[in-house]
Amino acid sequence: MREIIERLLEIEKEQQKRQKEDTLARYNTGEKVHLKQLAFHKCQKKNRWVFGGNRSGKTECGAVESVYMARGIHPYRQNKDNVFGWVVSLSQQVQRDVAQAKILHYLKESWIEDVTMLSGKKDSLKHGIIDQIHVRNVFGGISVIGFKSCDQGREKFQGSSLDFVWFDEEPPKDVYDECRMRVVDKRGEIFGTMTPLKGLTFIHDEIYLNIHKNKEVWYEFMEWDDNPYLDKEEIENLTASLSQDQLESRKYGRFKHNSGLVYPEFDENVHVLKEPFNPPKEWQDVISIDPGLNNPLSAHWYCVDYDDNVYVVAEHYQAGKDIGYHADRIKEISRSLGWHKDSNGLINALIDSAANQRTLSGTKSVTELFYDFGINANPKVNKDTFSGIQRVKQYLKIKDGKPKIYIFPTCVNLIKELKSYRWGDGDSPQKKDDHSLDELRYYLMTKPENAPPKKPKTEIQKDKERLFRKIMNERKN
Repeated sequence: MREIIERLLEIEKEQQKRQKEDTLARYNTGEKVHLKQLAFHKCQKKNRWVFGGNRSGKTECGAVESVYMARGIHPYRQNKDNVFGWVVSLSQQVQRDVAQAKILHYLKESWIEDVTMLSGKKDSLKHGIIDQIHVRNVFGGISVIGFKSCDQGREKFQGSSLDFVWFDEEPPKDVYDECRMRVVDKRGEIFGTMTPLKGLTFIHDEIYLNIHKNKEVWYEFMEWDDNPYLDKEEIENLTASLSQDQLESRKYGRFKHNSGLVYPEFDENVHVLKEPFNPPKEWQDVISIDPGLNNPLSAHWYCVDYDDNVYVVAEHYQAGKDIGYHADRIKEISRSLGWHKDSNGLINALIDSAANQRTLSGTKSVTELFYDFGINANPKVNKDTFSGIQRVKQYLKIKDGKPKIYIFPTCVNLIKELKSYRWGDGDSPQKKDDHSLDELRYYLMTKPENAPPKKPKTEIQKDKERLFRKIMNERKN
């Protein structure tokens, strides 16, 4: 009997060893595919972030990405030898319990050359604080995964040249800025995985809003429903145990605003088309303009498909320019789109009724000046803010997985304003960064009055519609 028990213990030990060694392989080829994790690994940007709720699978992304790079086995990037990267946690205790544990979970023991400890013993890694793990790279060299904690202070992050930095949760800005300097020499990468619990911080501005318009910035939101390994009953129990405020960050990974978003319905992953297309000529509707001279002038080009879905296909947004400059840009963009003109050869647009007022010279209004430059700007728009906001919400609302409005990714200022527009006192939004949103409201509120009566679809239109839907379905798949 004793021999049987010993043999069973040996079998159990061997199974545990094999299970550990197969962890990364199961992540790569598991039966259940976490599509947003896959999108993170495939993204080629150098500053990538996952904003995720607790247990959404976000931390797995950072741990696996670090192991991929250290081992030189990344399936979607160019690999190299002797990689040096940091894993940055908020504290050493959090490092041990979260990021360190995840890294060890995906590292085979045979891949580890050596480990240096800050505290604890090498024969019990999970109970100690690791300083560095030396990893055997498939090219023959040794890579280093170093561990840092934000509570050490910015000075402890100086000096090194790094291939990557993984932030496990949001760091202080001085630590983030210092780490960005560490990856410059090697043209390295930064990636972060976090649950937004601190409000509208610098990460909200620099990554989510991308106020500096950094082309290397990428992010995605990850929620419980995105994780195929979470049981539906477990999700329901977790949801029932949290308040609505807590759900915003803990379930959906959203930034919590001190005053609420006007358009919480806006989801960049749904409303912004990843790949723009050339809409059929018959979809072209009208341009909408919110005028400005010192303030930005915002203009967008709107199309409507056969099912009355709206597409915002182009943007002009600039401050400090005169009417002549703006008119030239509007005509230039219109030419590039093949935009239609009326029977008089004019480009039709909607514009804020304030444009009917005389300019400082007292000779002509903004509307008249635009007309002189070949743009027929109609100031008869509905400017009611509250009704306009409700109309925008109707178009943003997702029904059967689809909204009624789609925005091309080149409309960066409209997207930014939708993400940051907030309520002020009472039922009025804060009057700040709203130029694009104003003319979006003008368009959606005026659209039913301006839209021509629907005509039966021609066979050519039907063919175009079928082809378009086929192309969009192929892109989704």
